[in-house]
Amino acid sequence: MPLPFALDHINLWLLEDEVGGGAGWTLVDCGIGDDTTRALWDRIFTARIAGRPVGRLLVTHHHPDHAGLASWLVERSAAEFWMPQGEYLTAHAQREGQAGYSYDNTLAMFRRNGAAGERLTLLEQRRSNYRVRVPSFPSQYRRLMDGQTHRIGGRVWRVIMGYGHAPEHAALYCEELGVLISGDMVLPKISTNVSVWANEPEGNPLALFLDSISRYAELPATTLTLPSHGLPFRGLRERIAQLKEHHRLRLAELEEVCDTPKAAADVLGTLFRRDLDTHQLFFAMGEAMAHLHYLHDRGRLERSVEDGVVRYVRSGS
Repeated sequence: MPLPFALDHINLWLLEDEVGGGAGWTLVDCGIGDDTTRALWDRIFTARIAGRPVGRLLVTHHHPDHAGLASWLVERSAAEFWMPQGEYLTAHAQREGQAGYSYDNTLAMFRRNGAAGERLTLLEQRRSNYRVRVPSFPSQYRRLMDGQTHRIGGRVWRVIMGYGHAPEHAALYCEELGVLISGDMVLPKISTNVSVWANEPEGNPLALFLDSISRYAELPATTLTLPSHGLPFRGLRERIAQLKEHHRLRLAELEEVCDTPKAAADVLGTLFRRDLDTHQLFFAMGEAMAHLHYLHDRGRLERSVEDGVVRYVRSGS
């Protein structure tokens, strides 16, 4: 399905299933909540789903490209709606700007981490668009939990929860098929965004993410990974090693550049060597904070606050 940003697509999955004693479907993820995606789903319902019932809709996490059409699909198909509790509650909180998710809180966090001038103006203009891309959301759900199993099409799929990219991201693994639906936790070409959010401004999401992907490395080397962005691939363990090395190098560069006190906004050029549009700037700020928090929590950076701005400097400098 298409997406209206630089990351221009998301992969969704249809799993053949048994529903009510006959042939049916389980859906994994939804796409963004816009007319283009609804029209594409209409074609899929006609040409591929072809009148067979949809028993379940499983949503890996709350981000709009994964959860945007959850209500519409549930209403259209009468499917059971399954989602991790942290993701379900976060979707509602983001839609309503509650529980720390107001955009004013986000801007205050960015200012505290050094956003100023033109960058701050761009971020102020962005505002939150979560409600636009998730126009409605189910008022009830069934809970996906770590280690839980689902029988889909006569095969067992196990939920493997991951953290850092989202509060409780659900990946799905079928041992019989040797297939992992990895969602956004492991992508073949790009590194998953790992950001600090305003509701947890002192969090260390990068530590959670790196610990989570280590769990996927325990799966068989022959596992076929179905990611949410990019092509399916084999070589899961090698890809996880690449991701860990990528972050190790970024952390080393960041530690080196913090020979004098730096705020998160000061190190964007170190972590992102390209021009950033407003959408990318938003996530780049969160990711810069995540890397600085990781180094600070490990004692490699010291933190100070001056004039209301948080800055980090290499320990012993």
